[in-house]
Amino acid sequence: MLADVLICQLSDLHVRRPGELAYRRVDTESYVRRCVSDIARLEPRPDAIVITGDLVDRGSEEEYAHARTLLAPLAVPIYVIPGNHDDRAALRRAFPDAAPVDDGAGFVQYATSVGPMRLIALDTLLPGEGGGRLCEARLAWLEEALVYASPAPVVILMHHPPFATGIEYMDVVGLETAHPLEPIIRRHPNVERILCGHVHRTIVQRFGGTLAVTCPSPAHQVALDFAAGAPASFVMEPPGYLLHRWSEGEGFTTYAAVLGDYDGPYRFYEPGATPG
Repeated sequence: MLADVLICQLSDLHVRRPGELAYRRVDTESYVRRCVSDIARLEPRPDAIVITGDLVDRGSEEEYAHARTLLAPLAVPIYVIPGNHDDRAALRRAFPDAAPVDDGAGFVQYATSVGPMRLIALDTLLPGEGGGRLCEARLAWLEEALVYASPAPVVILMHHPPFATGIEYMDVVGLETAHPLEPIIRRHPNVERILCGHVHRTIVQRFGGTLAVTCPSPAHQVALDFAAGAPASFVMEPPGYLLHRWSEGEGFTTYAAVLGDYDGPYRFYEPGATPG
C-alpha cells in the first residue's frame, strides 16, 4: 500500500545578513523564525520541505549561512531551487544535500523521490535579471526526467510561474515564455502540481492539464494591484506557506497556512453536548 506524502512549501524568504532589513523595513529574519517554529509544530511532520527560490536577498555567502541557521530546526529533508535573487554557486555550497546533483550545465536542477512521489526541481534563473528563462537544454532535461519518473505522481518546482498573474510589474519580470513548457507538461498527465514562487502570494492557474500554484512569502507579500502602470509594491499582509498532501485514494490536495497570532482552536461543541 502506498503511503501518504505531505510536502511543505516555502518561498521567497529573502534572508539578509544578521541584523539587516530587506527593503528598508522588513525583518525577514524574525518572520522566517516564526515560520520555522510553526512548521516544527506540525503533526504529522512533513515528509519534505521545498523552497521555491529567493532563499536570500542578495546572493551572498553570509546570507546563505544565516538562512541555513534559521532553517536548522526543521529536521526533515529540504530541497531548494534558485530564484532571481539567488546565486547558483553560493546556493549549492550552502545546501549541497538539497541540490544534490550538478546537471553538467551549471543549472541547479535535479530529481529525487519523496515516498512514492517524484520531485523534479527545474532552474528558471537568468543571472542578473528579475525574469526567468527555460532554454532548450533545461526543457530537454525536464522531458527526460519526466519520462524516467512515469508513472509515479510528480511535483515540479520552479521559481517563476509559467503564467501571467495580471500584476503588471511582476509579469514584466516573469518567465520569458512558457509556450515550449506547456506541451511537455501535457504529455505527462502524472504531473500533479507545478509549485512556484516569485509572486509572494497564492495564485492558482490551470497549465498543461495540471495546476500551477504560487506560494506566499513567510514575510512580505506583493501588492495585489491589477492597475496598469502600478508601481512595484509590497504589503505586510499576514504571511504564510503551503502544504501539499498526496494520497493514493484522494490524489493531490493543496492547503494554505497563514502565520500570525490568533485565538483557538476552539471546539464547536463541548463533549457530550447536543449540536444546535
